[in-house]
Amino acid sequence: MEATIVRIQREADIYVALSTGRRLAGELQFAETDRTRIEICILELGHNLIRHAGGGEIEISPVHHPEGMAGLAIEARDCGPGIPDVELALRDGYSTTHSLGAGLPGVRRLMDEFHIHSIPGVGTTVRAVKWRTIRR
Repeated sequence: MEATIVRIQREADIYVALSTGRRLAGELQFAETDRTRIEICILELGHNLIRHAGGGEIEISPVHHPEGMAGLAIEARDCGPGIPDVELALRDGYSTTHSLGAGLPGVRRLMDEFHIHSIPGVGTTVRAVKWRTIRR
C-alpha cells in the first residue's frame, strides 16, 4: 500500500480523498467506528482547505509502528494565509467563518495523534493518525 495525494480545489475533490481513505482503512482492517472517524477527519480537513486556504492537498498513507501497530495518516497541506493563533483555533466553539467551531478540535479528539504546524502568510500542515493493533 502506498501513499495517495489528492489535490483539493473543490468539494468533489474531498469525496475523492474520502473514498481513498475509506478504501485504505478497509484494507488495513480498521473497525467500522474507526473508519468513520477517519472519514470525518478527511471531510473536516478537506473543507478547511477550501474554506480557509482556497485549496491544498490531502495525503493519505499507511503507517507502521515498531510495536506492531498499523495506522493511517491523514495530512492536509496548504499554502494559504496560515493560522495566527493555533491554540485559539483548537478551542471548541472558535470559528472565523461563523461555523460551529468543532472542526480542528473534533479531528484532534477523533484521531490518536494530531499535529498542526502553521506559519501566517506561508501555510498550514495538519497531520492526524489513527492506529489499529495488528491482529495475530
